[in-house]
Amino acid sequence: MSKFEQYNVVLKDLNNEARLYEYELDNVYFKKIDSPEVQKGNVSAKVTVQQKQGLYELQFVIDGSVIIPCDRCLDDMVQPISYKEKLQVKFGDKFSEEDEIVIVPESEGAINIAWFLYEFIVLNIPIKHVHPSGECNKTMTSKLRKHISRQKDDDDDEGLALVLDDDDDDFSTDEVQTDPRWDGLPNITENN
Repeated sequence: MSKFEQYNVVLKDLNNEARLYEYELDNVYFKKIDSPEVQKGNVSAKVTVQQKQGLYELQFVIDGSVIIPCDRCLDDMVQPISYKEKLQVKFGDKFSEEDEIVIVPESEGAINIAWFLYEFIVLNIPIKHVHPSGECNKTMTSKLRKHISRQKDDDDDEGLALVLDDDDDDFSTDEVQTDPRWDGLPNITENN
């Protein structure tokens, strides 16, 4: 028995009526997937399957939350997940993905959606995921503040913004102190 057998959707048994599949994706599911992005969570997934003109349309509705590390302090944080997606499936000779259609072998007559569910969850996680202002680990943010270096006239806060949130009261980016011995370095290229 496969560890993802419960996520098999048998298509060849469907007629023109829509069929609803419901899944609770918990820590056990994420541990079985064994992927580094998400290790824990509690997500409910509803998958409606309907046959339409030689294709099978799978509509996913995913709601819940996952536990991921904060980009700033590395402590675990709760990331809400809410996502809707459609997937079209048809029968063919072998498994493949062409454009936006997944082809499954007609001899099997089923598709396993365990990995699709995981991909939809991961795609819903924002690129920058940090705790709300003031909720990061104070010890880690104070150490981070010690090791951030910026140039005196650096107007580009993009690199800093990836690490620090502008609304965080723990950090002051207005005044940047530099070693006065280095103040003349930008003039070297102008004189040569």
